[in-house]
Amino acid sequence: MKKVLLMAVFLFPRVLAAQSLEIDDYLGESWYGLYLNGEKAGYSLNALRREEGALVAVEDSRFRITMAGVKQDMHIYSRRAYAADGALISIDSEITDPAGVSEFHAKVQGELLTLESMISGTTSTVSLPKPKETLADAIKYARWVKEAPKVGDSLSFSVFEPMYQREISGTSYILAKEQKVFEGVETRVYKIKTVLDLMGVETISHVAEDGTTLEDVVAGIITMRLEPEEIAKDVDYNNDVIVSNAALVDEPIKDPRKRESLRLVLKAPLTADHLFNDERQSVTVQGESFLFESHQIDVKKLTPVKLPVEDPEVVHWLLPTPFIQSDNPKLVEKAHEIIGEEKDSLKISNKLCDWVYKNTRSTFSARLTNALEVLDSMEGDCTEHSILFIGLARAAGLPAREVAGLVYVEGVQPGFYFHQWAKVWVGTWIDVDPTFNQPVADVTHIKLAEGDLFQQARLIPVIGRMEIKVAPAKDQPKS
Repeated sequence: MKKVLLMAVFLFPRVLAAQSLEIDDYLGESWYGLYLNGEKAGYSLNALRREEGALVAVEDSRFRITMAGVKQDMHIYSRRAYAADGALISIDSEITDPAGVSEFHAKVQGELLTLESMISGTTSTVSLPKPKETLADAIKYARWVKEAPKVGDSLSFSVFEPMYQREISGTSYILAKEQKVFEGVETRVYKIKTVLDLMGVETISHVAEDGTTLEDVVAGIITMRLEPEEIAKDVDYNNDVIVSNAALVDEPIKDPRKRESLRLVLKAPLTADHLFNDERQSVTVQGESFLFESHQIDVKKLTPVKLPVEDPEVVHWLLPTPFIQSDNPKLVEKAHEIIGEEKDSLKISNKLCDWVYKNTRSTFSARLTNALEVLDSMEGDCTEHSILFIGLARAAGLPAREVAGLVYVEGVQPGFYFHQWAKVWVGTWIDVDPTFNQPVADVTHIKLAEGDLFQQARLIPVIGRMEIKVAPAKDQPKS
């Protein structure tokens, strides 16, 4: 879940205060308090400055949260430089977490953008098409409201995110014009809805007629609110993101790890993108709620494929990414050390799952995780367990991908907690959970997203907004 929350921060619209259409009047800074499901979690400085002939947009965000009682700090910094005509020149961003610093440096050169990523001590460089992003995208709200748009008007924009190596496009719509009191003065405020293409994430913004953004609410869970600097910075480690976003249950579930099947009633803002139906689970609409049904997969009925895997439908899940460096010699060497001469895909998956579980120390940490870093540290939570497993699986020649959703956890506060695990290809896709040493994930795993971090962003609207009740088995009467 932590990586999804991190992505939500990057999805905040680039908004800067402005007083007129003169570029010099856009210069300045604004402070914002950051809230997660109503609780203070951090603060952000957004600014536009002139530096050495360029216009520079800066976002400087800091988080103070708790994960299962462990205090965590995270710092996210972004600097975007534009030419006098608004053309994008460069992007520099850093993410500082308990594990260190990840850096991303992008520079426009002609019709190409060169992106250098430095993650876990490893540097990689790629060339991508020049983004469409301009200064107008960074100050879009401030410019737009000065034009007095009407309800129903729309505005398209794009922004390049180095961490995801892609340009994200979206559209904003004027929902309403409202009269609000701002700094003691009655002010016209525009209510704007922004939708990011391909991700299904919506943001509701309130922007004053002078161009000042008063508040952004991302997917109903993360709020960025304009505040005086001293109030914005007034934040402590009160928000435990693990517990506060769980779907707790009134009565514990019996034998959660050994059950053959499970039926649940889910109440949440789910869309068609969250309704995964496969051999293990199904999620169907049931009035205003959703019925989740799952059963244990019998691996004895599977016919595992032998390596090498050559199926064109799945081989792309062998490729390395900036965060799953499956071509790195360290990961390749460790993977082959673990599996030896084994060629049976299911046995390979089982060996890797067992090794990751036994050798990775369980800790909670708000890290921007990658497989190579976890191999070096050999510690972490479900994110670290799964991403290391996936990195080793791909390095061994076994297609694997990330899966995210919820899983039932026993204890003082039993309930369904946001979780990450893996899927591997053994002739068919099976769910594997190395955090619990489950070669086949148990029936309490509720899959709501799969794929890379970009795909997992679809979880953002669900975090902290899920209610779950156990439903009777099909052969039992309703209580």
